[in-house]
Amino acid sequence: MSATMPNTSTAAVIPSLSEGDAKFLAEVREFVAKEVLPNTRAWEDATSFPDDIWGKLASVGLLAMTVPTEMGGRGLSCMAYVEACKELAKGDPALSMNVAAINALCLGHIVHFGTDAQREKYLKACMEGKVKLAWGLTEPDAGSDARRVKTFATPIDGEEGMYAINGEKMFITNGGKADLIILIARTSDTELSAFLMETDQPGFELVDRIHTIGVRASNTVRFKMTNAKGWHTPCTFEQAISLLYRGRLGIAGMAVGIAEKAAELALDYSKQREQFNRRLCDMQSVQNMLADNFLDVEAATLLLHKGAAAYDRGENVTTISSMSKLFASEAANRCTNNAIQIHGGRGMTFDFLVEKLWRDAKLTEIGEGCSEIQRMVIAKQFIRGN
Repeated sequence: MSATMPNTSTAAVIPSLSEGDAKFLAEVREFVAKEVLPNTRAWEDATSFPDDIWGKLASVGLLAMTVPTEMGGRGLSCMAYVEACKELAKGDPALSMNVAAINALCLGHIVHFGTDAQREKYLKACMEGKVKLAWGLTEPDAGSDARRVKTFATPIDGEEGMYAINGEKMFITNGGKADLIILIARTSDTELSAFLMETDQPGFELVDRIHTIGVRASNTVRFKMTNAKGWHTPCTFEQAISLLYRGRLGIAGMAVGIAEKAAELALDYSKQREQFNRRLCDMQSVQNMLADNFLDVEAATLLLHKGAAAYDRGENVTTISSMSKLFASEAANRCTNNAIQIHGGRGMTFDFLVEKLWRDAKLTEIGEGCSEIQRMVIAKQFIRGN
């Protein structure tokens, strides 16, 4: 029986959850316990999720969280979305990362910026897991500096809304499995926008699979486009990038899930393991690490909930989403490091899950805006007085 986090006054209450949200999260926890956590090692070893995972995710509603009910989705709150990302991360962080991106960035884009025709063609199939999604921004020379995107889109004569796209993308989460990619491309020397691109076409070519030390089951790739056809979604670059604010809250939820799982495993192990005729949990040095873990999880959870609640109230979440993502990601790295230290040599073996969480946690400091970018965003907002 694994340990659970202490039932403190702030962690015990998640604000703004409707009865429907609460029921959904209970289903997610059951799904994680039965379908995710038991398979996390096998998925990592295979460096892939099984093909049937998309249908299973859809059956729970995890591929329709951010889609309004009038469009056939679950219409869940941001609070429920980040909590679902957290619960998934406690089972498998790579799966949580994929689900977070699909909901906030991919489906979010189609909902907010897609045309009626685009939503009619893709939305239902995406929510059912029949059309797998990815979001493409990063390029070999454009990561944190998103405006350095070189991929170029040129209107196709006689095909309204269609563009010929040429360029290259890399570090694209789920890009190797995606049937449809929402990608950012340049339409002029000064303007960028977003396009829907089907991957089953001659102009789309997977260059290579990018294997990473963490979140290894996620199919991260590099691909290039040579006169590939993309369907323009009428939005500005700023509008498309604004989806990252909710996306950062999803990654923060993922980070909190990693931190919480690591803290639980460390507490569990410290109660079982004895040295010098004492349990590890009875040693002051170990208690200090346990206390730091509990504190990190609690503080990260509070920031996460503050950000999600602000989003649900329709407030500007630029600053709080960066704060939440920054703190939660660094907390996840501290908690997993402490968990390995408490496990000692065993923590460095594949027999214990803490080493996997340790590797997976690093991604949260990099994906959807690295820690340095988050600090820049936060500072600029305060300097401007926002």
